[in-house]
Amino acid sequence: MKTRTVPSRLYLTEKQMPEKWMNVRAVMKNKPAPMIHPGTREPLDFSGIEPVFCQEVIRQELDNDTLYVPIPSEVLRYYRMFRPSPLCRAYELEEALGTPAKIYYKFEGNNTSGSHKLNSAAPQAYYAKQQGLSGITTETGAGQWGTALSMACAHFKLDLTVFMVKVSAEQKPYRKAVMETYGATVIPSPSATTDIGKKILSDHPGTGGSLGCAISEAVEVAIKSGGAMRYTLGSVLNHVLLHQSVIGLESKAAMEALGEYPDVVIGCAGGGSNLGGIIAPFVADKLSGKNVRLLAVEPASCPSLTKGKFEYDFGDTGCITPMIKMYTLGYDFIPPPDHAGGLRYHGMSPIISKLYEDKLMDAIAVTEKEVFDAAKLFAKCETILPAPESAHAIRAAIFEAEKCKVTGEAKTILFGLSGTGYFDLAAYTKNA
Repeated sequence: MKTRTVPSRLYLTEKQMPEKWMNVRAVMKNKPAPMIHPGTREPLDFSGIEPVFCQEVIRQELDNDTLYVPIPSEVLRYYRMFRPSPLCRAYELEEALGTPAKIYYKFEGNNTSGSHKLNSAAPQAYYAKQQGLSGITTETGAGQWGTALSMACAHFKLDLTVFMVKVSAEQKPYRKAVMETYGATVIPSPSATTDIGKKILSDHPGTGGSLGCAISEAVEVAIKSGGAMRYTLGSVLNHVLLHQSVIGLESKAAMEALGEYPDVVIGCAGGGSNLGGIIAPFVADKLSGKNVRLLAVEPASCPSLTKGKFEYDFGDTGCITPMIKMYTLGYDFIPPPDHAGGLRYHGMSPIISKLYEDKLMDAIAVTEKEVFDAAKLFAKCETILPAPESAHAIRAAIFEAEKCKVTGEAKTILFGLSGTGYFDLAAYTKNA
């Protein structure tokens, strides 16, 4: 049995919680490509994006140079209800694997949304309120983002319309119930409530939908609101990864407090928010010469990094968004109705895509069976039922730990446990 040299869970104090977000683009030698207008192919400036997003969000989206961005006091106050989140040592998992590796995970599921998504939902709702908007629109896949944004909108007193991918709405009715409890209007997508939704239903009768479809509908509603509403996104874009950097900043501070540093940092990869958040400070370390491996883990059913192309593509199925240079499977890609959860987006964050293209990050794709085998082992060992998304990172952490068992190396592994799986019981039943 391993000697427990450090606590199973370490909580930073409120005073140790970051008061600034880290903009990883500021340390990247090769910046992500800008969004472009699909017609002119020219980079979009503030005015070109303003009809869709909140003004402060746009400023953050376009800022490639400011390393640290102050977190507004009202957002910090909200954060303090659920942050800092714990850094945990997976002693029981290590024991079960018989590995000399040390496995740490940053647990982001200790809030009602059950995930890391609240880190960006809070500032985006705050900025919308400060701008004087009456409400915002969004999409959600597995439901974590919609749940988090419904919580933030209730706090900042904003209306919210959520287009939820239809297959997820059918698989997770109680996610919809939580969003509605907080006051959100939830519409399964594609729907007959928008022009784009009607067209998608006509072209693809019986479709279970996709994040690309839901984004199109949410953007259409925002644009047609006459300026009263804006669209918000929970992943992919630069400003979202900026907000999520609190995960990595807290992780690094907690590991330093324990006298530890990771050999490998792992995150599940759908659009890139959780992954981009946990790796942010370690990207800076890697670029300065530190020997740390960054690893993205995606579902084999939606492998944008490992099977996609690095090119400009639309962010939505209806082709009404700006074009983004990213690893993509194509804007019209509709994934199979498996339980990859929120990891079903056709493209990847421009930041993550550029890091991967420049070979600063590795990526692997894993199957649903591998994911749920890992999830069940983790649940039995560590008492937390992980979200299917998070279980992709768990699977990779187990791979790395098993390699150490063969080589005898006592590597330190850090992964992001982005959320809980209590709304995913149908998936667990299917994979029993």
